[in-house]
Order: sequence, then structure tokens, then C-alpha cells
Amino acid sequence: MNITYLRSFYTTVKFNSISKAAKDMHLTQPGLSMQLQSLENEIGTKLLNRSNKGVELTEEGKVVYEYAGTMISLADNLERDLKNIQNKKSSLVICSCKSIGEHILPCSIYTFKEIHFNIDIAMEIYNSQNVLKKLLNHDANIGIITGVDIPQNIIAAPIMHDNLVLVSGKDAKESTITLDELTSLPLILREQGSGILALLENELNEKHLTLHNLNVLISLNSVESIKSSVSSGRGYAFLPESVVSHELKTDALKKISIKDFTIPFDYYVAFRDNYSLTEYEKKFVDFLSSKKRCFCY
Repeated sequence: MNITYLRSFYTTVKFNSISKAAKDMHLTQPGLSMQLQSLENEIGTKLLNRSNKGVELTEEGKVVYEYAGTMISLADNLERDLKNIQNKKSSLVICSCKSIGEHILPCSIYTFKEIHFNIDIAMEIYNSQNVLKKLLNHDANIGIITGVDIPQNIIAAPIMHDNLVLVSGKDAKESTITLDELTSLPLILREQGSGILALLENELNEKHLTLHNLNVLISLNSVESIKSSVSSGRGYAFLPESVVSHELKTDALKKISIKDFTIPFDYYVAFRDNYSLTEYEKKFVDFLSSKKRCFCY
């Protein structure tokens, strides 16, 4: 079975759209349609019903799709392992959400590199939603995310506990506020797709509130930009306590408590459930779960 055609079929079903799948795979729509037709010809049966609403799996298509993810992962694993044999050094690529990737994880990577000097390590930083997309698209094998809305086909193991806290500039008068008072503060929030924003949304929902009840000044996709804005007195922000620990110790930022409103959460190391970690990937996952991980604070 042609793995390229199978990958095209899998991606089309995932996007429920030939046009979106073609764009994601950098193919023309006619080119993708030809690959889908070739796969159907190869198998000898129709796999997809096409309409203006998207694509719908036939009964045979459901069977093929059920196996496709595993077959693609096996093909990727085979290609990866063959390349690793040809290379003198192993290569480890990690995708991390911004809060832990920009501030906490680098020290762990340096420590791991000192122990396993024969492994080349690269880290890419996105928000949690995009890290999950990288994993599901087979563009990455290991991701570090916040524990919000984790898909069923992703295995996630907790590696660190944290708390989302409200911070202000050092000159803010408040030390403790109510939830009602929170709704009037000028807030600087993370962008849509951020795990940090999702954590805040979930906790607000528990209090029968939404982001629309807040006075959102601006959304930024950079933790450093948010810290800089808050420290200069531009507004207030919800950030992981570990990320602002230095600023809280040096009084560059001030932590504000909210009565009856706390947001504890965990960071997770994640990978696809049908993916077999390489030896060095497993070593890194085990390392992050150990006391040797040496996170930066």
C-alpha cells in the first residue's frame, strides 16, 4: 500500500476537507484528489464520499482510517530509525508551550545534554494548542503542554505542578481582591490557543463567568512581553507562578490574591499513543519525570 497516498487520505479525513488538506500538505487540490483516487483504486473500493460539506468515510474507509494512523507512525519510525543508523549522533526535537519552554525547560535540556552528550537537541516553542497539532500531524514526537483539553489519542504524563497567579506592577495598591473587583481590572492576556488562557477560561466558567466579563486590554503571544507590560504598570496579567518567581522575589512584580479563586495546574510531557519512543526519547521523558530534571526558576 502506498504510504504517501495513505497519508493524504488520513490528512483529508482529519481536516474533513480536500482543500484544507491540500494546503496543509502543500499540494494542489487536483493532485490530492488524484492520490485519493489512486488509493481507492489500489484498495479496490470507495473510501470517501465527497460533498459541499466536506468528506464522509464509507464503511470501508472507516476501517482504513482506523489503521492509517498506526501505519503512518510505523513508516515514520522506520524512516527515523534508518536515518539514525546513518548518523553518528541522535537528534532529539522537543516542542514546548511557551511558559515552560521559555523559562523553565532550558536548564533541563542543558543538564540532559551534559549526561547524553552524543544527542543533538533542538527545542521549538509554540502555544499548547499548536504543540498538540504538531504531535497529531506527526511533525513532532515529544511535546510539553499545560493539561487542558488533551485529546484521547495523546498520552500525557505530569512533570511539574504550578499555579496561575494574578500579577501587577510593584506600585499596585491591591494585595487581595474579590472576583467582582477582578472584572474591572485592565488585563493583559495570552492569545487564543494558549493553555494558560484555557486554564483561566475553565476556572471562570466554574464561577459562571467568561472572558467577556473581564476588562481585557490586549492579548499578547509572548510571556516576556506580558511581564514587561505589567511591570511598567500597563495592566494586570495571569501568569504561571514559576515563570514570575524571579520578578516576585525582586519586587519587579506583585502577586495579588483573589478570594475563592485559585488556578492550580500541571505541565505534561506528551506524545502520540501509537508512537514508540526511541531509546533517547524515552530517556528524555524519564529524565523530565525525575529529580535530576533541574528546571530553571
